[in-house]
Amino acid sequence: MSANTFETNIPARLDRLPWAKFHWLVVVALGITWILDGLEVTLVGSLSGAIKESPLQLSDSEIGYAASSYLVGAVVGALFFGWLTDRLGRKKLFTLTVLVYLVATIATGFSWNYTSFLFFLFVTGAGIGGEYAAVNATIQELIPARRRGFTDLVINGSFWVGAALGAVGSLAALDPAIIPTEYGWRVAFVIGGTIGFITLLLRRWLPESPRWLMTHGYPDQAEAVMRGIEQRVEASNGPLPPVPGQHLRLRGDKHSWFAEGIRSLFTTYRRRTLVGAALMTAPAFCYNAVFFTYALILTRFYGIPSGRVGLFILPFAAGNFMGPLLLGRLFDSLGRRIMITATYVLSGVLLMITGWLFAAGTLSVVQQTVAWTVIFFFASAAASSAYLTVGESFPLEVRAIAIGIFYAIGTGIGGVSGPAVFGRLIESGSRDNIFYGYLLGGGLMVAAGLIQAWLGVSAERRSLEDVAPPLSAAAA
Repeated sequence: MSANTFETNIPARLDRLPWAKFHWLVVVALGITWILDGLEVTLVGSLSGAIKESPLQLSDSEIGYAASSYLVGAVVGALFFGWLTDRLGRKKLFTLTVLVYLVATIATGFSWNYTSFLFFLFVTGAGIGGEYAAVNATIQELIPARRRGFTDLVINGSFWVGAALGAVGSLAALDPAIIPTEYGWRVAFVIGGTIGFITLLLRRWLPESPRWLMTHGYPDQAEAVMRGIEQRVEASNGPLPPVPGQHLRLRGDKHSWFAEGIRSLFTTYRRRTLVGAALMTAPAFCYNAVFFTYALILTRFYGIPSGRVGLFILPFAAGNFMGPLLLGRLFDSLGRRIMITATYVLSGVLLMITGWLFAAGTLSVVQQTVAWTVIFFFASAAASSAYLTVGESFPLEVRAIAIGIFYAIGTGIGGVSGPAVFGRLIESGSRDNIFYGYLLGGGLMVAAGLIQAWLGVSAERRSLEDVAPPLSAAAA
């Protein structure tokens, strides 16, 4: 063995661990990112009516552009912080990004005009975008392979727990008997930001990813962290299973793989790159188009007062969370290819049918809410699987920046355009125009599902290093 190479069995040791308190800490401390994101997005959507009527005096189009500003920030944050996560490590960045988020969210509550509102939402989005890259990478590297799919889907689906909290919070924030209308939406943002401080405390107890350490030239630190994890699991679960015999030989003389990693996305992994772009773009358009303008649809076409919008978001949020929760285990048992394809195609077809019924004016507000709840029961599992697929399909050394790139592609193409386009369509007052938007969104979901069926990778129950060998792997 060369002086610049070493052998390690850390991946096999991580994957053979029984589920323990340590894994619950990972899920709670890192998974709260999606709850915070769901809270933020819901506040922007549910409180849009109150924000329009506040001294900020925003139009429907400006509300749409404000939502797009948040998403533009998320794109920038995913790329920048994703790059730093691969370069500097997981732990430093998942601490920094949540700090950026919570400070900017609180600042949003103190916005004094349209420009400041846009800016603070942009910075808030940057923090969340960075969280998506840093946190997704860390979760996948610490969770055993046999439960990676279910865990990742449920964590991503917990966005809708935040959405439900935001919906309930909006009911209180918009009730003048509880707090004056002018201050209600501001207080909601401030409270949302302060929740992030709890996350900082929880994350103090999480270690650096030993997988990141071993592939960036720090074998001794990786071994020390791995022993610490094993001791924590053994303390709560008793003696550990024997370690399988798989070993990796890695280079230890290099700490950055950015250039090689980016090049591999368009050479070795170009088919997976197409899959990742398709899976991220389609749900980004659908979700951000529908959800950021949810309140506008209810108030303009169904006459629902802005203070009651939260009541209609609750069943929608419940369906979105139950999708990954009830379907998630099938992604580990039946497999990625069949489940991802099925959830994308089914949700796309249902969205187009519902759009047609909406244009015809045949749906009551309750029926419309039920239809959206059913559609996004499947779409939520599909969207969550996009992050799972991108995270596990590429080498560990560029996992975070890969998540950042595909999040940026999906959000940049689908997410940023969705709220702006639908804001314009809603402002036109034409149900037919809105139907064309739903038709586009549903078509994108079907197309993404077919691309997955054609080029998707079967990664269920496989080690991350088996799905995509590390760039630092040394030749035998």
